[in-house]
Amino acid sequence: MIKNKNAAAVQITAEQLIREAFDRQGSVQKAPRQKVLDGEELSDYQMRRRREFEEGVRRNRTNIGEWLRYATWEESQQEIARSRSIYERALDVDARSQTVYIKYAEMEMKNKNINLARNLFDRAVTVLPRVSQFWYRFAYMEELVDNVQGAREVFDRWMQWEPEYEAWMAFIKFEQRYKEVDNVRGVFERLVFVHPEPRAWLRWAQFEEANGDADSVRDVFGRAIDRLGEEHMDQHVFISFAKFEVRMREHDRARAIYKYALQRLPRAQSQSLYNQYTVFEKQFGDTREVEEVVVRKRRMQYESMVKGDPRDYDAWIDYAKLEESAGDRVRIRDVYERAVAEHPRVAEKDVWRRYIYIWLFYALYEETQARDVDRARQVYGAALDLIPHERFTFGKLWHQYAWFELRQGNVDKARRALGQALGRCPKNSLFRSYINLELELREFDRVRTLYTKHIEFNAANCATWVEFARFESALGEETRARAVYELAVDQPTLDMPEILWKAFIDFELELGHTARVRSLYERLLKLTDHVKVWISRAQFELDAKGQEAARSVFEEGDGRLRDVGRKEERLVLLEAWRTMESRDGDVEMVERRMPTRVRRRRELDDGSLEEYFDYVFPDDAQSSRFKLLAKAHMWKQTQEAE
Repeated sequence: MIKNKNAAAVQITAEQLIREAFDRQGSVQKAPRQKVLDGEELSDYQMRRRREFEEGVRRNRTNIGEWLRYATWEESQQEIARSRSIYERALDVDARSQTVYIKYAEMEMKNKNINLARNLFDRAVTVLPRVSQFWYRFAYMEELVDNVQGAREVFDRWMQWEPEYEAWMAFIKFEQRYKEVDNVRGVFERLVFVHPEPRAWLRWAQFEEANGDADSVRDVFGRAIDRLGEEHMDQHVFISFAKFEVRMREHDRARAIYKYALQRLPRAQSQSLYNQYTVFEKQFGDTREVEEVVVRKRRMQYESMVKGDPRDYDAWIDYAKLEESAGDRVRIRDVYERAVAEHPRVAEKDVWRRYIYIWLFYALYEETQARDVDRARQVYGAALDLIPHERFTFGKLWHQYAWFELRQGNVDKARRALGQALGRCPKNSLFRSYINLELELREFDRVRTLYTKHIEFNAANCATWVEFARFESALGEETRARAVYELAVDQPTLDMPEILWKAFIDFELELGHTARVRSLYERLLKLTDHVKVWISRAQFELDAKGQEAARSVFEEGDGRLRDVGRKEERLVLLEAWRTMESRDGDVEMVERRMPTRVRRRRELDDGSLEEYFDYVFPDDAQSSRFKLLAKAHMWKQTQEAE
């Protein structure tokens, strides 16, 4: 039992333990080397080793490694017959062991027993015809002993089993080494029948280009295209075919090959083909052909995009614009028709918003580029019939349709379209569009009627009131304009009253009616105490009567803001007052009114404290002191009473 569990004074690392163990290990004992001095000792040694090997193969008969070690040892003793017997016994145990066959054949070839090795390979390829290694070694052995015909017969036997592509290529390379061109063509004929793969046809075409003429190469490529078909066609076949024609300086043929391939191969399988075609046109084509390549490439990209997401309306719009730049009318209309057919399945305006632009671009194309007015009118009509107006509408579409009819000289149709829009789904943008139309036509009575209808539809819209009044003012109808403003400011609900009052005041200022402007400011200040209104009125009085009038406005505003407790707005008012006085006035008077910025704390709803900045005005501090003195006086009276 360890009583002292404290750390030792000297620590030993794991590295030191391993190094010490390595240093202390003893030397490895090597088996003694036996020297055979005469034939009798050799016989004893061989007998003992054979007995050990026999005992080993008897105990583990299926262990091929034991048999191979036995046979290799007999071979080392120059006992070839015994080694051959052991290999045969191993084959009796496992007649399909590839290792035994290979070692057996290597032993025979090493000892120059070619016929025995040939017979052994013949046995091996008969038992295991699908093992390529036997065929390779068999053919190599025959070629090594200059038996070319024998090697060719081995390859012929092998090809009857229709092996893999690499085996055929080994046969072809064998025939090429001996310059047997006709035999190579024959092997290629058999190869493309067994393995109709693009790489086989390409190797054949390369061979024909190196050893034949141009017609032979074209014949190979033509047969490849026919045999592979569109289902198994590969872009590299067309690329190689086109590059061959370029090398033959047949540029028109190469261009035809590229176009033929691009029309038949899908986009996902022809990226390299497009790249090569682009490079080809840049080298040998003119500007029009290069642009055609770019358009074709982008067209396939857009096709892939809209196929992946048929309701990607941005992709459809870009696709249509691409076709418009190409100028093919049939393609343009086909893209637009396909795009508008993919209308949204839900009645939500945000989903329909980008879709409607497709109709607008379609109609605009038919009107401006195709010059087909009737078809453009049909496009507008189809778009308007498709929209669920009971749920929502698009003022832009009605507006574009009306102006389209106006451009065609059909004023009544334009009015009828906008009137129908207002009757089915009135909205502010439609009213404005209709009013702008009548303004362009100088139909002012109709404009007044439309403004009246617009106000009846939405009386809280200040912008409409301002536009109506400005319209009357532009016509010189000051009384009408003033009446419109008076009606507007009397409305109980307005969305932006500050805009309306400012427009009314600016209107009276332009006419030079100072008394009316002052009256408007007084009416406005009864409704609001906004600091900007006070500053604006002070600026008006400064321009109208001078500094004293403006100062009185500032004083009144300061008192009103102090009463309602708006410290920040009061500070803004005082800064504006100080700016006015800094020109030629009493700045010190304003400075005495300026507040002091102090830091305070307040308790939040969760009980925590928050620091904030507050403004303490001089009159507020004096009022606080008065309140403190009053409370002290009351406390003193209470103490005296007690």
